[in-house]
Amino acid sequence: MSLLENLNWRHSVKAFNPEKKVSQENIEKIIEAARLAPTSSGLQQFRVINVSNQETKEKLVAGALNPDSMKECSNVLVFAAWDNYTAERIDKVYDYTTEERDLPKGRFDSYTDQLKALYLNQPAEENFAHTSRQSYIGLGLSLAEAAELKIDSCPAEGFNNKLVDEILELEKHGLKSVSLMYVGYADDTRDWIKPMKKVRIPRNEFVIDVK
Repeated sequence: MSLLENLNWRHSVKAFNPEKKVSQENIEKIIEAARLAPTSSGLQQFRVINVSNQETKEKLVAGALNPDSMKECSNVLVFAAWDNYTAERIDKVYDYTTEERDLPKGRFDSYTDQLKALYLNQPAEENFAHTSRQSYIGLGLSLAEAAELKIDSCPAEGFNNKLVDEILELEKHGLKSVSLMYVGYADDTRDWIKPMKKVRIPRNEFVIDVK
């Protein structure tokens, strides 16, 4: 199937079958799609936390708008972004890049100096807003990869970020949660939205053609 056919197939599942688990091989493919996502300046300003442990999911239930999905899905992927830009983070990425490409260390100093001049003079809240936006690119590609694998999913912003951050101890990693992706297989008897027609606004309302 083509990407568009897979996207037409997928929907945001409202109830998962707790007895059906996604294989580790396929979870890795879904995560890899996020890892390969493009990001501003190639900094990969977000991380994915893969929660498969049932006890941890039960702890996270208290902060979920859809607690059943949190509890019953196979895996919860937490997309968490850098809480701020730092010189160390920027340098680490570009030092790694030059090493992997067999380039001299410092090859991109003039560019990283520009990044530091921009971000290090901005409030942490403004920088987090920027890193958060990068994480959505990864989320979108993970949703597409899950659809390609015919694995059900549901993206979610409806959760208590503070609680999730505390339970997963994200602060010690310099991260803050942005969004969740519930991954698993739908329970067809309870997933009320599955039999419904997929609805999107028509193309002529969605696209503004500039000629």
